Amino acid sequence: MKVLKFGGTSVANANNIELVKNIVKNSKNKTAVVVSAFGGVTDLLLNAAELASTHNEEYKNVFLKIEERHISTIKELIPVSNQSKVLSKVKSELNILETLLEGAFFIGEITPKLSDKIVSYGELLSSYIISEYFIAEGLNASYKDSRELLKTNTNYGKAAIYNFEETNSLIQNYFNNNNQITVLGGFIASSIKGDSTTLGRGGSDYTAAIIAAAVDAKSLEIWTDVSGMYTANPKLVKQAKAIENISYQEAMELSHFGAKVLYPPTIQPVLSKGIPIAIKNTFSPDAIGTTITKNLDKNGKTVRGISHIENISLISLEGSGMVGIPGISKRFFEVLSLAQISIVLITQASSEHSICVAIDANDVALAEEAINNEFEYEISLKKIKPVLVENDLAIIALVGDSMKNHQGLSGKMFSTLGKNNVNIRVIAQGSSERNISAVIDKADVKKALNSLHEKFFEENIKQLNLFIMGVGNVGSKLLHQIKQQKKYLKENLKLNVRVIGISNSRTMFFDEDGISLKNWESLLSKGEKANKEQFFSKVNSLNYRNSIFVDNTASEVVSNTYADYLSNSISVVTCNKIACSSVYTNYSKLKYLAQKYNAPFLFETNVGAGLPIIDTLKHLIASGDKILKIQAVLSGSLNFVFNNFSNKTTFHDIVKQAQEEGYTEPDPKIDLSGIDVARKILILARESGYKLDIDEITNKSFLPEESLQTTNNNDFFASLIKFEPSFQEMYTEAANKDAKLKYVAQFEDGKASVGLQHIPKGHDFYNLEGSDNIVLFFTERYPNQPLIIKGAGAGADVTASGIFADIIRIGNF
Repeated sequence: MKVLKFGGTSVANANNIELVKNIVKNSKNKTAVVVSAFGGVTDLLLNAAELASTHNEEYKNVFLKIEERHISTIKELIPVSNQSKVLSKVKSELNILETLLEGAFFIGEITPKLSDKIVSYGELLSSYIISEYFIAEGLNASYKDSRELLKTNTNYGKAAIYNFEETNSLIQNYFNNNNQITVLGGFIASSIKGDSTTLGRGGSDYTAAIIAAAVDAKSLEIWTDVSGMYTANPKLVKQAKAIENISYQEAMELSHFGAKVLYPPTIQPVLSKGIPIAIKNTFSPDAIGTTITKNLDKNGKTVRGISHIENISLISLEGSGMVGIPGISKRFFEVLSLAQISIVLITQASSEHSICVAIDANDVALAEEAINNEFEYEISLKKIKPVLVENDLAIIALVGDSMKNHQGLSGKMFSTLGKNNVNIRVIAQGSSERNISAVIDKADVKKALNSLHEKFFEENIKQLNLFIMGVGNVGSKLLHQIKQQKKYLKENLKLNVRVIGISNSRTMFFDEDGISLKNWESLLSKGEKANKEQFFSKVNSLNYRNSIFVDNTASEVVSNTYADYLSNSISVVTCNKIACSSVYTNYSKLKYLAQKYNAPFLFETNVGAGLPIIDTLKHLIASGDKILKIQAVLSGSLNFVFNNFSNKTTFHDIVKQAQEEGYTEPDPKIDLSGIDVARKILILARESGYKLDIDEITNKSFLPEESLQTTNNNDFFASLIKFEPSFQEMYTEAANKDAKLKYVAQFEDGKASVGLQHIPKGHDFYNLEGSDNIVLFFTERYPNQPLIIKGAGAGADVTASGIFADIIRIGNF
């Protein structure tokens, strides 16, 4: 014999009930079909009862909804020739229900006993209607009132079987003589006095399990709206996978911690008999689903699932008066028990100085009052503090039978959460080591679940979530490179790079599932108005793991937002030099925030575009080397200008060409004034360990003062034409010495300078071509022959590739 249970979603309407019929008719065994109330009806019944008990006549409208729901379902499901009998029976039951509600209205209250009587009509009506539908469709089916089989105590609202021997006997006697298919209502039973009772949360599952155990069923199938138990909640973790096989104990742990397709009490009746439980999807019946059995596979995955419970509060009792005093724990837990408050998690300090428990947030006020009353005397003597309450929390848990046989799981779990700045309030691990639980902020649940799932279930594929500001020349190249390399990164580096948000100066656009990089321009053009504060707010509220803010602008305003991102554990990658060349206190603060909140702050492209200059410098310092001197040509734009300027060209034309080809900033004066180079050598000095500010750098500008004082590009270029003789004189002076003009940055003995120099033949800088950069690191290990880094130091492609490399570095952290 098989027992099939169908939940409220599975019987929500006529179409769904037809799917249920198709599943049931394929059963070749004698079958018990346990059904819930039609989806949403239980809530309507509770609502009607509550309204009636407060003398609110709105209950009548709710009752009419209940009536219409059942009548319309009958008319949709059952042929007209068969409807009369069914409608008569259902209307008769609805009349009784209406009378019960009227009684609650007149007396102005609803007792637990009356509530159970009212709520029971959901399952009574659904099971009867479905049985009649089966019969009308030609199935060998019959209806049985579950109240005649399940006998409980009088704990209304959450009744328990008071005598399993009697209940089992009633079930066995009935099914020994029943039809091929029997339809029963779940959730409902009757007391020893014959009054209607309900089995509480998960009661329909429990009904099915009791029947399965009583008849030694071949299997118990729980049909719901998902294809089994998942490695995590698929609504929060899109990469979650159905678990094909799982043990009873693992299923109990997962269901206790929020896996709502199954409730812990369901397993108890079938556990001792070893009856398999199958979790199946009514809307995808061919899906494999999950089979719950005894755990015979000791070589399976260590962690089988990650679950969570939301709306948790912590209640803490602490004080010196608790240490060494027998009975404190007994009183604490007893008072909660008497208040009928369920404890989800317990932890106690070994010093006996405190006890902390997690409970449902709805019970907090009652728990706080009860505990404070119990310990009123000790609180008055200040030996114990009043109860401390912490709200807006959740519990996450790793579950697996084999966890106890593997070292380091706790470390992996807490390290993963720590890297994503998920603060852990309380930790608990059972002696069976089948479950490791942690209490965290409710706002961090999605990030925590995804981070842990990525760590334990996704073959070490790490998801990076990018938020990119600035999609012009460099930004568009970066997006192209990400699109081009996405498959390679996933297959070879185990990195799944997603762009979640993009913005230019006019509009911004977000897609929580990842922006399509095939048509991002079109999507951005239809986005909302750009706003830097709202952009940050959106990034922060999404609270994704491994979030990275990428700044491709040259905006000081944008650079001023870095602290906000880093303080919220959002990494920052930037080619914008302003932040790292700002006052030292700001630079130092950003480095501190990056370390404190475990959010990398990378800016390789601040110096040398895509060249690994800063990364090399960091490795030198980290390995114990010391910088003695740095000499460098750090401006690709200035190098391009002086490599192409001669007595056959004009300085104005070469600068204009450099601007048009993207080698200079939109305002070329930034490059030609030397301030850009000064910022770069400042950054290298700081990364070498020196405290230095921009005004301490000597800038020997070659531009006339009039050019430096211009306020727009037109005036600036006009000044270049005016002073062309001066520029030609510079060129001639260098040429007469058989030297080349290079704009050189130098740092030595704690002092830095930038300026135009004559570079003779044979010097490392002499043959530097195009827009190339070069850096010479003289260190204690390289005192005479410097470590040289040379290559393209300007251009959108190489700058984008440097930003991309920083993103990948974060992925490999």
